Amino acid sequence: MGRRVRDIMAEKIVTISADDRLSTVEDIMTLGRVRHMPVVRAGRLVGVVSERDLLRASLSNLTAFGSEQRRAFLQAVEIKRVMSTPPIVIHPDATPEEAALMMAEHKIGCLPVVDGEDLVGLVTETDLLRYFAGVSPERRLDPRRARTSSGPRRSAG
Repeated sequence: MGRRVRDIMAEKIVTISADDRLSTVEDIMTLGRVRHMPVVRAGRLVGVVSERDLLRASLSNLTAFGSEQRRAFLQAVEIKRVMSTPPIVIHPDATPEEAALMMAEHKIGCLPVVDGEDLVGLVTETDLLRYFAGVSPERRLDPRRARTSSGPRRSAG
């Protein structure tokens, strides 16, 4: 049998309550370097909040305000007002190909992985890219080989 979503998903995930504030999400995303968070209420998955949701909420309401006003706004807004709901989910026994197709079809960057009603993991577009590139979850690209684009590169010779 081929690989399954359970083989590539993250099992240690951070969840957040639907009643928490956007400022809490922003802090966790920034500190934890995560882009998607499952939203729970009474231990049950009710939605997903992403960096995109956070950005959309900020931009639609704060285009003319400074950082202090932006922070005050984020502290006032509950996650349930901007999260994607109902969440689009996948079963741990689904294939990575099925997960990729679902993400592409729905134009989303992650899928909460549920077994019955239990949230058991999260598979992201990065997990799938690593899978399709043949990179095991334990192996990461050497940071010295990573490059960013800052304009044309000149050879050193």
